[in-house]
Amino acid sequence: MRILLVEDDVYVARYVQRGLQAEHFAVELVSDGLEAQSLAIQNDYDLLILDVGIPGGVDGFQVLRFVRVNKPFIPVIMLSAHNTIEDRVRGLDSGADDYISKPFSFAELSARVRALLRRAQHGNNATLRVQDLEVDLGSRVVTRAGKRIELSSREYSLLTYLMKNAGRCVTRAMIMEHVWTLAFDTPTNVVDVYINYLRSKIDLGFERKLIRTMRGVGYQMERRTMDAAQEVSEFVE
Repeated sequence: MRILLVEDDVYVARYVQRGLQAEHFAVELVSDGLEAQSLAIQNDYDLLILDVGIPGGVDGFQVLRFVRVNKPFIPVIMLSAHNTIEDRVRGLDSGADDYISKPFSFAELSARVRALLRRAQHGNNATLRVQDLEVDLGSRVVTRAGKRIELSSREYSLLTYLMKNAGRCVTRAMIMEHVWTLAFDTPTNVVDVYINYLRSKIDLGFERKLIRTMRGVGYQMERRTMDAAQEVSEFVE
């Protein structure tokens, strides 16, 4: 799961980022409103954690309104030092899904993050299918031909990214950005290593191979087959 954290307090930002990363979320951190708007449009995030009082000429409420116009379904948690009832009502009425007052415990924030993500997943018919490979996004259970497959957190993130882009070639740079949230600007074979890990678990022993190598470009997951009720929105770059 990929989270955009918008927070200018360095201590709070690092505290939240490290805590969520320890729970295997990919967390991208920015500190001003204009950059938050730009990234929210350019990238696909599963959740936005947004501080109200941020610099850059655009405060948290303005970022929230911008996001709601352009990406209306992304879950948003607002953070604020203002904790009156009027402040909370304003945040929720502006389009936030949740509102947490500072100071807060990380355990509470983490629980609310998980709750929002579960709600968003259930609202999107949270099953991915490619041929006989299935991923239940709510329980994170992966099966092929009815047989359960155990994956590491990174393998799971890579698999779901490939499946959401089924039928589309994704480059190594795209995979690095979305799965590792890193720029692909230094020589590394980590993508190829993890692709091989995945192949050994989901393709080995099956006649039909689902992960294809697009020579000189990247990788492609076999196009999914599903009925209309199970359709999952495509990722867009």
